[in-house]
Amino acid sequence: MKKSKKKSLTVYFASELFSLKHLIGNAWLAEAIYEHSQGRFLCVLPQNLEQRDTTARSIRDQDIRTLLECDLGLFNYDGAELDSGTVVEFMFAKFADIPAVILRSDFRHGGDQRGDPWNLMTSFYPRTASVIIDSLGLYKHLMRGHRRATPNATARLAGQHSSVDAQRMCGHIARACVRALDRVAGMKPRMPRHLREEVYNWLALMPGLKGNAKELRRQFERILKHKVEHDLL
Repeated sequence: MKKSKKKSLTVYFASELFSLKHLIGNAWLAEAIYEHSQGRFLCVLPQNLEQRDTTARSIRDQDIRTLLECDLGLFNYDGAELDSGTVVEFMFAKFADIPAVILRSDFRHGGDQRGDPWNLMTSFYPRTASVIIDSLGLYKHLMRGHRRATPNATARLAGQHSSVDAQRMCGHIARACVRALDRVAGMKPRMPRHLREEVYNWLALMPGLKGNAKELRRQFERILKHKVEHDLL
C-alpha cells in the first residue's frame, strides 16, 4: 500500500523586493524550497502578485490579505537594519498565530542581544523557528572546490562557476528552510479555540483594509475556516 502524500502548504515569502539581487534571490530560494520539499511548500512571492491598483495602500492591503490567507510564513531578516515591511508582516503573522520561520543569511550581527542577530523585540514568539546561515562563508567554501581546476577569472566566468556555486548555496539554505518549515507546521496552535473568531474579526478591522466591512468579515471567516479545517488553528 502506497503512503499518502503530505498535503501542500502555502508559504508567504516576506522579503525585500527593491533590487535585482532581491528579486533574483527571492525567486531562486522560493523555487529551491519547492524542489527540496518535493512540492510540499509553495512559496507565495509578493513580487509576483498582480496589482490591479498600484497605490501604496492597495499594495499594503493585498500583501496583508495574502499573508493571512497563507498557511505559513517565511521572513527574511537580512541586512544591517531589518526591512521594516518584513517586520510588520512577521508581527501580523504572530497576531494571527501563523507558523513562521525567520531566515537570516547575513553574517553580520545586527541586533541588541546575545542570542538572535536582530532586534530582541522580534524574538521569542511562539510557533516560530530561526534559520541563521553565513551565506558568504558557505559560498566561499563551495568556491574552493573550483579554484584548482579554474585558476583564472576568465575560466571561472566562461564556465559559469559562480552561478553554480550560488545555486548550490541556495539549495543548502533551502533545505534548512524546509526542515524549519516542517518543524513549525507541526507545532500546536497558541491561540485558544474560544478566541479564534474574535481575533480574526479584529484582524479584519484592525488594519483599516479598504472594502465593505461585511465582505471583509466574511473573507476573514473563510480564512479562519480554512485554517481550522487544515489543523493550522
